[in-house]
Amino acid sequence: MRIFCLLLFIVVTPAASISATPANSGDWRTTVRDFAAAHFHNPAWGYSHCERDYALARELAAADHVKLDDDVLFAAAYLHDLAAFKPWENEKLDHADVAADRVHEFLQGTGFPMQKIDAVRAAIRTHMYDRDPGSPEALYLHDADALDWLGAIGVARIIGLVDANGGKPTGPEVIPMLEENLAKVPKRVLSPAGRARVPLREHELAEFLKELRRETQDLRTL
Repeated sequence: MRIFCLLLFIVVTPAASISATPANSGDWRTTVRDFAAAHFHNPAWGYSHCERDYALARELAAADHVKLDDDVLFAAAYLHDLAAFKPWENEKLDHADVAADRVHEFLQGTGFPMQKIDAVRAAIRTHMYDRDPGSPEALYLHDADALDWLGAIGVARIIGLVDANGGKPTGPEVIPMLEENLAKVPKRVLSPAGRARVPLREHELAEFLKELRRETQDLRTL
């Protein structure tokens, strides 16, 4: 009976959330950052990607002389990809929509000003390059996220997905992902400061693909 009760507890206990064990209700940023660092492990869209998106979004907005609500940007930047990870993902739905719909669960009880939750949802829902952001926070998160698919960091993120043991994806299989980013992402960077960053990153990615094909007999020896 005791074993049955223990198993039942494990089954019905909800998935880990930030609000389950807040470090300090008045220090919600530390709680959010620590949660992301502990749970978001992926070479392409893990914790370091969250850090870059937040920092770059702030840089772009400052360059355009646009004032952002930093509470909204911080929460959205660090939690925008939460549904790309188990146990929060839903393979039948887009990760941006799932994250937007569930982000309140992760911010409640942390000290985050919940009157701003709709703005966080909006920024998360439109963070991918193929979506159309509305608010300033959504725009600069969107552009930072798009730029992170380009340049040297864009190469590093995608190459990091290669299975070192020969499984999926292989080296040649990730190259079309880089080529798709080069073809689609640049025109979807929307802010003035973001567009100013595109040419260099676009060039870096294009040159990498060009040299890779040259050095691998058009990928035959990759």
